[in-house]
Amino acid sequence: MVQRPAWLTRSTMTMVAAMLFVACAGPGATPTPGATSTPAPTPAATATSAATPVATGTPAATDTPAASPTVAPTGTPYPDPATPASDPASITDSYPNYGGDVDCAAGTFNGRPYTGTVKSITAPDDHTVVFTLCAGDVAFLSKVAFSVFGINDSDYLIAHAAAGDLKDSMNGTGPYKLDQWQRGSELDFSRFDGYWGDPAVAATAVLKWITEPAGRLQELQAGTTMGITNVGPTDFDAVSGNPDLQLLQQGGLNTLYLGMNHNYAPWDNLDVRKAIAIGVDRQRIVDQFEPPGSEVATHFTPCSIAFACAGNDWPDTDVATAKQMIDDATGGAGIDTTLAYRNVARGYLPLPVDVATDMQAQLAAIDIRVTLDEQVSGTLIGNANTGKLTGLFLLGWGADYPDVTNFLDYHFGSGCTSAFGDCYPEIFNPLKTGASSSSDADRQAAYTEANNAIIANVPMVPISHSGFANAYLAGVGGAQASPLSNELLFAMTPPDGGDQIVFTQNAEPIGLYCADETDGESLRACEQSMQSLYGFKINSSEVEPSLATSCDANADLSVWTCNLRTGVTFHDGSTFEAKDVIASFAAQWDALSILHVGNTGTFEYWGGLWGGELNPPGPCGLANTDP
Repeated sequence: MVQRPAWLTRSTMTMVAAMLFVACAGPGATPTPGATSTPAPTPAATATSAATPVATGTPAATDTPAASPTVAPTGTPYPDPATPASDPASITDSYPNYGGDVDCAAGTFNGRPYTGTVKSITAPDDHTVVFTLCAGDVAFLSKVAFSVFGINDSDYLIAHAAAGDLKDSMNGTGPYKLDQWQRGSELDFSRFDGYWGDPAVAATAVLKWITEPAGRLQELQAGTTMGITNVGPTDFDAVSGNPDLQLLQQGGLNTLYLGMNHNYAPWDNLDVRKAIAIGVDRQRIVDQFEPPGSEVATHFTPCSIAFACAGNDWPDTDVATAKQMIDDATGGAGIDTTLAYRNVARGYLPLPVDVATDMQAQLAAIDIRVTLDEQVSGTLIGNANTGKLTGLFLLGWGADYPDVTNFLDYHFGSGCTSAFGDCYPEIFNPLKTGASSSSDADRQAAYTEANNAIIANVPMVPISHSGFANAYLAGVGGAQASPLSNELLFAMTPPDGGDQIVFTQNAEPIGLYCADETDGESLRACEQSMQSLYGFKINSSEVEPSLATSCDANADLSVWTCNLRTGVTFHDGSTFEAKDVIASFAAQWDALSILHVGNTGTFEYWGGLWGGELNPPGPCGLANTDP
């Protein structure tokens, strides 16, 4: 525990908090009840378990006219610590005008700072939901198709948020329902007879995991699994030459990067970051450790995505100059640090141990002495998402939807991930223009500016875009190597007329409440049972309606009206309605909602794709933790 200086009393902390609020919110701002010296905590910011909900208030109902001074129909009001939280059931009993007091021009919600792009989410009736945005969003349909925005039954969400076990199970609307999670072994699914669409082909499905590519291939060759992800780079020929197997290859809609957090020394020194930018031989990584179809990253986003490679290419490798820059920055002492990685094969990093070891040797050549730090997958993701990695780290990204906003906004937008430290305005300001413009010329100019700002600031080093392949038994029908890594088991046909499909991925899911997950293994598991308003066509990046029959935009793409499918039931028999959409989105959007709990409680994707939360933690938001 860090000891508090003697002068830092509660009264001085309260005064400093008020001063920070005025500084963040602008002239004329005054603290309101939420900025008291005993603010209500949020699960995302406290030291308690992320799965333990904290009663901090819920959305207020809109039964009373909005003009009434006693009603806050705009999402979770800032809580008065002396007032008990309201009944969470109000979320299911009303249609809150969630976020209606957002002032887009001022960048505030209820007078406090707000960096998000969503203005309100309303439900005029049981089968209509209206999303009003602060500006047009050309990628709206792709975003709502993403599996982290899967819709939960509102009553289920409330009950299991309170129980703290949202991450342990699922209650979706999809063709497969989850029967059990056998920890350390497999997930078992069965056909949902009440499904609104085409039923699952096989009566049951099993999702397994094996870390090593060789182990997955051995299971496939033995026939104990029917499909595997991420064939090892040296195994492509063995699979393609085997008549009993089929190899499905894909180009890499992914990025491997070497990350660093500029909030920590020595990464706060731009010259150090620039040295690393040119000190790593990225071509060597591709040539020695990645599959056919891989390429060196010239930009953070793969160039096959529109506007991704606007602006300058990443600078070429220059080890001698990089070493001199490190020596100049450290007075010849060099740098001692760690390199964190996870021993889990992913599409962007099929051989993690080999790459980490080679990276250690490369960094030693520029006087950066690295100790390898292998972390459990969930631990590394959590540490990155919460900005706790003080050394270097190897991570990557696979496309969730095929738009440049998915890569750049999540990592560098105004609601950016904490992994690289504080967001860079010179990067996120042009990203706002790029995301809200329907003009190709405007988007090209915006992404040129943003990509050049990434090179100038070096928040990380993009290494490669890796090709990948899945493999299946020859008799499997509907085999998939999805460009988005969302293979759907319910569309696959087992060999020889069997009634069970078995598929093996790289690792065990971290959790099954995918609103608060970012790893592909968790998302693939969720995609077998959970559904969003839109979805992606099988083995494609093209969107199609799912729980919404349509989402229609106004002329400038700032208002999207979604018409919901009728006759849909959740796996527990509950009826799908607009209130379920409201509750599912608001749980992520509102940092003070009692539903804002999950695995880590950080809900990384929300900030990355929609710009920021309601009621964000301090200093430029609520002081959501005890000082």
